[in-house]
Amino acid sequence: MTTATKWALAVGVLVIGVIIAVLPRDHGTPAKNTPGPDLSAARAAAALAPCPTGTGEVAQLKGVSAQCLGDGSTVDLGSALAGHTTLVNIWATWCEPCKTELPVLSRYAAEPGAAKVLEVQVASTEADGLALLTKLGVHLPSVFDGQGLSGPVRTALKPPPSLPASYLVTPDGQVRFIQNPRVFHNPDEVRKAVEGS
Repeated sequence: MTTATKWALAVGVLVIGVIIAVLPRDHGTPAKNTPGPDLSAARAAAALAPCPTGTGEVAQLKGVSAQCLGDGSTVDLGSALAGHTTLVNIWATWCEPCKTELPVLSRYAAEPGAAKVLEVQVASTEADGLALLTKLGVHLPSVFDGQGLSGPVRTALKPPPSLPASYLVTPDGQVRFIQNPRVFHNPDEVRKAVEGS
């Protein structure tokens, strides 16, 4: 076999490999919808407040849905957050500052005249999130944005790599990232950030 023949054979095999790689596949079996773990006991123990519902539209969150941690339903954040002031807080179970901030946000939300607070759990399992909220005694409405590196909420809000990250959604649908402070240490800081934005 000559060198030219070997090269022609190698190129032919490569071309066939590429064609096979890009062709659609039908394996003849329907995809199975595997149910996730049963979280009913964890949800009952966490006793989270109901997730928000509503009508209207927050443009930056239009079409953005997440799963309500409290009951597993789907929440359309674009409409659920429209028309009122809401502090949206993105957190994860492995985030140490988040563990400090979650109870602070809970205390703030219990104060008279407080804005609504919505927690968004990311990059950790639902079961771990429910367990942490139960342990901390935080019962705020919470949604789950997926375990991976990006979910619909994170894609829409583009949070910085370090958590927690908080946003203020105003009644007219504006969404503002809260930069100062990045982590809330007491309810007064939360109130000042909400009222000053």
